[in-house]
Amino acid sequence: MNMVDLILTVCLSANPTSCRDEHLYFESRGSLMHCMWLAPMEIAKWSELHPSVKVVRWKCAFPDRGRSI
Repeated sequence: MNMVDLILTVCLSANPTSCRDEHLYFESRGSLMHCMWLAPMEIAKWSELHPSVKVVRWKCAFPDRGRSI
């Protein structure tokens, strides 16, 4: 199964200079366009579960081959 990586850059609401990347994985269905289409809904769900951080940037990419999912 091919996977795509939705990479969120999130910052603490209380300290906006403290940021990190979070990775969400999806079945790619052959292209990054599927990720781009699903991203806003998944970001909203993820944000509800993580109220102490704010998503400031996101992108879709194919995962690094060496990274375990």
